[in-house]
Amino acid sequence: MSISKETLLHSYRSMKTIREFEERVHAEIMNGQIPGFTHLYTGQEANAVAVCAHLDESDTIISTHRGHGHCIAKGADVSGMMKELFGSSDGLCKGKGGSMHVADIDKGILGANGIVAGGPPISVGSALAAKIRKNGKVAVSFSGDGSVNQGTCFEAMNMAVVLQVPAVFVIENNYYSEHTHIDYAVGCNDLKARTEAFGFPVFVADGADFFAVHEAAGKAIAHARAGNGPAGVFAEQGRYHGHFVGDPQAYRGEGELDDLRENHDPLKVFRQHMATSGDLSEAELDAIDAEVMAEIEQSVVDAKAAARPTPEQVTADVYIQYGANGVRGTYHA
Repeated sequence: MSISKETLLHSYRSMKTIREFEERVHAEIMNGQIPGFTHLYTGQEANAVAVCAHLDESDTIISTHRGHGHCIAKGADVSGMMKELFGSSDGLCKGKGGSMHVADIDKGILGANGIVAGGPPISVGSALAAKIRKNGKVAVSFSGDGSVNQGTCFEAMNMAVVLQVPAVFVIENNYYSEHTHIDYAVGCNDLKARTEAFGFPVFVADGADFFAVHEAAGKAIAHARAGNGPAGVFAEQGRYHGHFVGDPQAYRGEGELDDLRENHDPLKVFRQHMATSGDLSEAELDAIDAEVMAEIEQSVVDAKAAARPTPEQVTADVYIQYGANGVRGTYHA
């Protein structure tokens, strides 16, 4: 699949942005600047970016508790996301979503989700809306390997086939469901076959390789967009951090993390591809690195200086009520 230079530049920038956003968030949490529970996506950048490279703003995604990367890949404002994590009322969700519930409907981001496998059913609903409207759009759900043992995921996959909706199930196998390795947690050693048994094609890719995921996602999304019903993508790539920030990761094997960072780094793999193909120069990539680092630094400066929520804002945008005339209004407790 031919990829334009513009797409390559944008894709590398997105992966680098996710990487530096996550690493800076990790640092700010550890020094006590960001409150709450946070799950980092570092190491899996190629999955989100390669999938979203095939989408536009009116296609939808639903994310997971490990959702910063998906949101950035889909076009969420980095400064707005950083403010959200810092709890600012200037954040994308006015400081009320935090790390696990970032959303931006205008960008087609239906939200991150703190419930394992909570996203696929929502995505099927979005896909059904696209089918009814006949607008050629697709709905993508991102889930981890832990989600494929949940009934909600199975039900969503089955319903997507029954209704023949343009849903794409992206399963990111990072090998651990929280702290439990997939070899123990899953009774079937062929997740592709198990998923295909629902009645739709599944494409497998090395999650460390942007180009492999881009090809697999392209096939899945094209299948769904053409009106052929749902499709799936399985991308395998380990995460660099624990289940949550502060996880001691005692369940990891000796040298496992070192091997991931040294030999399975999506940014390194991308740069190796570029060195071979010559499509992008080292100088071009280095320039992006510098620009991204400056952007992340500025986002932190802005987030620390951003407005904090007031007591009056606590109940705003919490409940929605409908009047007799169907007009929607915000209910303040």
